Amino acid sequence: MIDVYKGLGRAAKLGVAVLVLATLAGCGDSGVQEVKEWMADVRLHNRPFIAPLKAPKKFIPFAYAGNSSIDPFDANKLLTVLAKMQANSNGLKPNMERRREALESYPLDTVKMVGTLQKVGLSYALLQIDKTVFPIKVGNYVGQNFGMVTHISETEVSVKEIVQDASGEWVEREAKLELQENTK
Repeated sequence: MIDVYKGLGRAAKLGVAVLVLATLAGCGDSGVQEVKEWMADVRLHNRPFIAPLKAPKKFIPFAYAGNSSIDPFDANKLLTVLAKMQANSNGLKPNMERRREALESYPLDTVKMVGTLQKVGLSYALLQIDKTVFPIKVGNYVGQNFGMVTHISETEVSVKEIVQDASGEWVEREAKLELQENTK
């Protein structure tokens, strides 16, 4: 093998020497032993703290007395509750059988009062939706909440709406449409 080494040029000899040194350098511990000693020292001095577990809650069994109470899935129970609700009801509800008027198709907040008209014994309010003007009188309906016109003055129209509250009861609610003046 020495004969082979003598026949090589200077650059080749240098390359072989670097290769041999690199191979030998990989055999060392490269400071790993120092890291292992530090880890052993940390494990020795730093013990983890684990909090003790709480005792579980005591289980108290529930005695079901289902034979003496009303079956929650019985259809008659629902009928009983509905009957009680109707007995406690105020009797107010909208007339669903009557024919709808044109202004009941629009929400009340889109309707504007733009004027009034006076005829013999009757007052009419002029309500505008988009660009169309509708005349209405006391007793007409307006808005989507069964609102009936109760009073018309020169500056406002009073409306009594019938709406459902959170419990499903029908209640009356007052609303007003005030005169909108153009500032053009």
